[in-house]
Amino acid sequence: MPGHKLDPIDRHILAELQADGRMTNVELARRVGISAPPCLRRVRALEEAGYIRGYHADVNPRELGFEVQVFAQVSLKSQAEVELSAFEARCRAWPLVRECHMLNGEVDFILKCVAPDLPTFQTFLTEELTAAPNVAGVRTSLVIRGAKDDPGVPFDVLEARLARSA
Repeated sequence: MPGHKLDPIDRHILAELQADGRMTNVELARRVGISAPPCLRRVRALEEAGYIRGYHADVNPRELGFEVQVFAQVSLKSQAEVELSAFEARCRAWPLVRECHMLNGEVDFILKCVAPDLPTFQTFLTEELTAAPNVAGVRTSLVIRGAKDDPGVPFDVLEARLARSA
């Protein structure tokens, strides 16, 4: 079961850093109930093992002038691995695409896009996304407002699951 390789202190460290990645090591150690040097060693080990992928500021797109958020459902003509990989590489190169997820079912990918305004997104949609090789179709949904945007994973669910399996 994922998560079982970590002890409760490691999971507590991850939960605290997920909630506030800017806290000092001293504060993190206090919150998880260990001293600072072993806390720092554990954080470094979690980073090296890939549990922590990075630290990011949660910027407000609207405050920066990105008023438009769109989810685009993309269907491809071919689902051959070389075509899927090529589309993913294209998505990584497009600045307006902030997330790209391959799906199963009728839609091959869902993209989360941001743009400063509708004309900018429309230009991207018509000149880049729908014009990209192997794209069969695109359906878009404009976000009216967001109700929830939690990062990471729900550690309380993980802990409850681990407690049931113990």
